[in-house]
Amino acid sequence: MSGPVRAYLLAEAPASRRQAWLGGAYRTWLLFRRNPLAMAGLAVVLALLVMAALGPALAPHDPLTQHLDLRLMPPGTPGYLLGTDELGRDILSRLLHGARVTLAIVIMVAAIVAPLGLLVGTVAGTAGGWVDTVLMRLTDIFLAFPRLILALALVAALGPGIENAVIAIALTTWPPYARIARAETLTVRGSDFIAAARLQGASPARLVVGHIMPLCLNSVIVRVTLDMAGIILTAAGLGFLGLGAQPPMPEWGAMVASGHGVLLDHWWVATIPGLAIFVVALGFNLLGDGLRDVLDPRAGRG
Repeated sequence: MSGPVRAYLLAEAPASRRQAWLGGAYRTWLLFRRNPLAMAGLAVVLALLVMAALGPALAPHDPLTQHLDLRLMPPGTPGYLLGTDELGRDILSRLLHGARVTLAIVIMVAAIVAPLGLLVGTVAGTAGGWVDTVLMRLTDIFLAFPRLILALALVAALGPGIENAVIAIALTTWPPYARIARAETLTVRGSDFIAAARLQGASPARLVVGHIMPLCLNSVIVRVTLDMAGIILTAAGLGFLGLGAQPPMPEWGAMVASGHGVLLDHWWVATIPGLAIFVVALGFNLLGDGLRDVLDPRAGRG
């Protein structure tokens, strides 16, 4: 980065709100890139984004086309770098297309659970009293059930399919966000700036949306990133059981399920998509750990 730009971002006395925000973001990036594991996680997530964006263009074959005369070809077969599955479909092509399905599930779930949990937690922490009690007991009810078991029950009730899987995962994932947002809200609701906003006539809705929610965003962002791995594993588990993405959609969990019957003799059919799930989940965990280190306001910054 050039000297003038760096000096502008690292100015001790920013001349505008925009310069202050950009400077804060740049300092956060400088701290983040010192962590090699976090950078490795970022590289994995970026690779997933590239696969999702360019997968159809990079795939050498149609992921749905069957070639029964080429079924269960091993990795390294000419034209089939990662081999073929039990129906002769190219595993590499299905893996690339499956990245888009996996990323879509993650984004849709995150777009539901983060705002929902943030809203429930901040409202409960701000209102207190019976509102807090009702919302937190509702949260406790959802937390009492194992996530995958509750997701299985919801999908079984709603019916198999990727849309219902997203709804089921979202309904089982939001409670920790509400807990975090409530805890953050309880630490700031008695602050002077909140009292000043009340004296100026700010409504409860404006207090929550304009003053308290922004202070909870860092913790929620970290939690979302760390939860991505769990979301991916839950979606893969539903796909493995036939309750998520339906055949012939190339979803990684369903690919593992299709290959488990031939695992001993043709290991690559289930192992390769399983490794993809493992690497992506690990990447999100490493990224989340790195973000927690730089975004946690209680962590010391050197």
